[in-house]
Formats: sequence, C-alpha cells, structure tokens
Amino acid sequence: MEEIYAVFAQEAREQLAELEAGLLRMEQGDTDPETINAIFRAAHTVKGGAGVAELGLIERFTHGVENVLDKLRNGEISISGPLITVLLRCCDHLAGLLDRVDSRQYGDDETARAQGDALGEELRAFLGDAPAKEAHPATQELPVESEGGGETLSDCWHISIRFGRDVLRQGMEPATFLKFLLNLGEIAHITTLWDNLPAAEEMDPESCYLGFEINFRSKAEKAAIEKVFDFVRDDCDLHILPPHSRIGDFMDLIQNLPEETMRLGEILVKSGALTQEELEIGLRQQQAAMGELDEGGMAPPLGAILVETRAVQPEIVEAAIGKQKQVAEKKAAEARLIRVQADKLDQLIDLVGELVIAGASTNLLARQSKQRNLVESTSILSRLVEQIRDAALQLRMVQIGETFNRFHRVVRDVSRELGKDIELAISGGDTELDKSVVEKIGDPLMHLVRNSLDHGIEPAETRLARGKPAQGRVSLHACHDSGSIVIQVSDDGGGLNRARILAKAVERGLVPPSQELDDQEIINLIFEPGFSTAEQVSNLSGRGVGMDVVRRNIQNLRGTVEVASVEGEGSTFTIRLPLTLAIIDGFLVGVDKSSYVIPLDSVIECIELKTDAGDNDYLNLRGEVLPFLRLRRLFEVEGQRPVRENVVVVQFGGLKAGIVVD
Repeated sequence: MEEIYAVFAQEAREQLAELEAGLLRMEQGDTDPETINAIFRAAHTVKGGAGVAELGLIERFTHGVENVLDKLRNGEISISGPLITVLLRCCDHLAGLLDRVDSRQYGDDETARAQGDALGEELRAFLGDAPAKEAHPATQELPVESEGGGETLSDCWHISIRFGRDVLRQGMEPATFLKFLLNLGEIAHITTLWDNLPAAEEMDPESCYLGFEINFRSKAEKAAIEKVFDFVRDDCDLHILPPHSRIGDFMDLIQNLPEETMRLGEILVKSGALTQEELEIGLRQQQAAMGELDEGGMAPPLGAILVETRAVQPEIVEAAIGKQKQVAEKKAAEARLIRVQADKLDQLIDLVGELVIAGASTNLLARQSKQRNLVESTSILSRLVEQIRDAALQLRMVQIGETFNRFHRVVRDVSRELGKDIELAISGGDTELDKSVVEKIGDPLMHLVRNSLDHGIEPAETRLARGKPAQGRVSLHACHDSGSIVIQVSDDGGGLNRARILAKAVERGLVPPSQELDDQEIINLIFEPGFSTAEQVSNLSGRGVGMDVVRRNIQNLRGTVEVASVEGEGSTFTIRLPLTLAIIDGFLVGVDKSSYVIPLDSVIECIELKTDAGDNDYLNLRGEVLPFLRLRRLFEVEGQRPVRENVVVVQFGGLKAGIVVD
C-alpha cells in the first residue's frame, strides 16, 4: 500500500498541475472544448486513483469538483471568474490532501473534511437548479427503446456486440447484460440481430446466435461500459464507439462485423447512429480505399470526400488532422517514458562519478608509464566512460518550463491581492538543467517574482500617468551560456529608486552617511540582511527577509545573482547557475609539484606568458587588458618560477581574467 500511495500522490500531482494550468488558460479566454475536456479528465483521473488507493477523503472531494466540471463541459453552466477562483482553491485543497498522503496520513481528518465541505458548498452554489450527478445512479428499469430526453442520438455511445456460441453454456444470459447496462445510463435504441441463426434442423438449442446494435445515452467512461461485459469479454465480439465518432470509425465497424454491409448500414441509419448521407460518404470512402477510382482517376481520402459533399468545411478538416497529429505525438511520447525513482538515479550518478575519477586516475598513471599500448587502451576506456557520464547526466536534466509554469498561478493571485493587472511572459522554458538545481531554485525565483509584483509594477493609474499601458508585465527567461544556465526575472515597472535605497540603508545603519557609493553598489544594498524599503508590513513584504536569503540560496548552488535597473523603466534580476551539481569537467594545471583543476566550461584559451610581463598583474591580450593572478604566489608555493609560464584565460558572467601556472 505504501507503494500505491506514493505512485498515486506523484501521478495525482501531475494531473493537478494540468487541471490548474487548464483553469488559468480558460480564465485568459481559452474557449477550446478540448481544454475543458482535459480539465475534466484530470479531475476524473485523480478521483479514480483515489478510489483505487482507498483514499475516501480525496475521492469524495474530487467527485464534487468533477460534478461541476461535468456541467461546465456540457454547457449547463458557464465559465466565470468567481467559478475559476473557487476551482483553483479546490486545487489548493487537493494539494494539501496530497501533502497528507506524502506524510503518511491516510485516514480522514476533521479539519480537512470541514475545509472540503465548505468548498463543496461554494461549488454547489454554481450548479443552481442543476443537481449534481451521483457517482453510481440507482438501478432503474428504463424503456428499452426511447425517443425522449432532449438529446440527439449522435450524443450517444454506440455498442455493437455479438455473443459467442458458448455464452449460454457458461450460464450467462444476454438480456442480463442489458439490465446491468441500465445502471450506467439509458438505452436510446436497440436492434436485436439473429442473422447468423441457422436453419431449424441445424440449430443447437444450447448455442447463442444473438447480437445487439445499441445506442446508449450515458455520461460514463468507456472503461465503465466495457466492465459491464467483463464476464463474457473473452467470448464475444465487442465494439464501443464514443459519441460523435467519425464516419470512418463506423465504416470500420461495418467491415469488422459478420453481417452484410448494406444490412448493417441500414440498421445504423435506422438507429440514428448515422444519417443516410453519412452512410453514402462512408461507402464511397470504402470504395476509394479498395482502389475504385473516382472520375478524375484519384481515390480521394475521407477529408476530401467530406469537403466535396459539403459535410464539413475545409478548415475543420485541416484542424482535425492537426489535432490528430498532436494526439498521436503525445501518445508516442508517453509510450517512450518510464518512471525511475530519484534515489536510484542519484545512486547511478554517484557510481558514474566514481568511475570518472577512477578512469582519469588510470589514464594519468598510464601516461606516466609511457607504455604506448596501455596509454591507447586507457584512452579508449576514458572516452567510453565520458560517454556513459554524459548519458547519465542527461537522465537528470529536466526542462525549467515546468517550474516557470507554476508562476502563472502566483502572478494571478498576487496581482489580484494587490489590485494590479499583471501578465506573466515566459520564454526559454525548454532550457534544460539538472533536476537538483531545478528543485532548489524554486524558492529564490518565488521571492524575485513576488518582489517584482509588489515593488516593481506600479498601480495602473501611475503607469497610465507615465505613458505606460495599464497592464504590467513580468517576464521569466532562461538560456544557456558558457556551461551555465542564465535565468532572468524582469519587470516593466518603476525600477529601483537609488536615493530611497541609500536613505533606507543609512537609516538602518547598513552604511555610514559619509560613504560614497556608485549606482551598482547602491543597488546591491537590497541584498543586505534586514533591508526593506516597504513602508508597512504586509503579506508580501516589509519584514526585511527575502533578498539576502535569495542571494544565499543561489550562492549555495554555486551561482550568482545580479541586478540591472533603469528608474522608471523596470528591473532585471539575472541568476547564473551551473548546469549540474553532480559532475564537472576539469582542466588540469600544475604549479611545481602541485596540481589544480579549473572548471573546463570557464576556460577560453591558454597562452604563453611573455617574459617581458615582469611583475605586472595584467597583460595585453590582442589589445584587451587582461588582469591575471599567479597561483604560485596565491598558494605560496615554494621554488623558482620556470623560464616559461602559461596563462589560462577564464571567463564568468562576461568578465575575463588570467591564471598563471607552470
């Protein structure tokens, strides 16, 4: 059960993220029906998973959310800002319930139940007079054939079933399955088939020759309908088509069933599953697929036939083809994925790291031995180890876009709390970096984004007075640069007020009043502990805790953070981080008998130090002044300097320097 709970919690969080992202898109005006369908499926998946894991509290709450989403999907209620707000709060509540699962609290909790009931009441208010559907409708005797209900038969599932010969011998009664089916909905139309019934003298009274063509009106999922026929699933021919299936699906069904084509076509038309025109289109498609050419000598695909007969518009066909490709690509990607526990991956990386070190040591010893065959063999081994290392590190690389997307909700909620209109722009979301870095960069980014929302973006009236649009803009951008990842948090707000920052710093005793600071030094004061320019304490700021923590957390990741600001135009915080914390390529240098390693990503070039450099701490690098330091002097290495010394030119964050080694 512990494993089931862990898997459920992980997958439920993924569905919850999809649910929240879909709600935010709808709030921004997304009217694509597939968006609400995806949201509904996400909630339904969480509910189903909770049921399997026997987590009743989550299952009951999610069922209430599902009821509202179902009404929304069917157009019985309309989307609105207040409804989105309540649904997002439901997402937060579900996240809290999943936190309880992570902390091994699986039973009911009075507080959590009360919170869920309160949210459920708020949701029910949006249903109006429309009652919420029950999870399992009570068994009821419905008419086998029905024309009412206000829904067209095209809104129904279509079920084709041909029972196997041995069904009666196994004690199964075909009519019983129809009664079970009524537990999930209403049979709108049914045709009983006995086309395979032999002549009386050849008939076996213990054999079953029945089949049914059923139009079934239900909100149930396909899996639930299939489950009705579980006991005869291996001894029958069952086909289930969802509502609004393509004509091609029905024609495939006709081809796969034993009855004569025109006979089945007439049954489908009579039942309302197809119109006569659609049947003719489908038959024409079959003829084309079988090689029977049209007048122009071409076998037109179904899309062209539909356009030609004016059944649909050309742009609808193109959109459908594009949608099919997206779905196919998504399914193909999902089929290629495999879940691996993080600790197993970390163990692999640790072993690869040891292998890299051992391989480098072996290669160094081989070079010292000067045995050519041994050097060649260890070089091949080192190259293979490097390839294994690169492949292992790629397993840890994840896109930062998932982290960025979480801030859509943050910007929405905080901007509403502040009474500001702010949009979030994201770019470079496909930039990859180490999983451990992604996990630890979330909190610093949260501080910076909230800081931009609170301090950076001005109120709408101030922006309009300055000639800016009323809506503010916060941007998140990521890119690779010289073996590092650069993350920028920008806003088009008022920028940093240097005079105000300096005044606050003097007031708090961070700098003496007489000290002169340049613009960048004044800006960097915001990273001092306890510094804040907020006039009053709020939920967002004013306590003097934040920017110093941001810098410390980023430095713990071996990164840096810088600020650039233009007063009245906005600010940009630039974070520079290593791509990975696991393994770093090193460049080996030596001073006397000592060896040192420089991160290879920082090395630009190596040059010989000219003898006329003297004791200067700089040199002329192709017209550029390059400052350098001597490792021999820095680490107080004894001995005489060699006649020829070398300079390793390194770069970080746009700054260059030289390191003098033997």
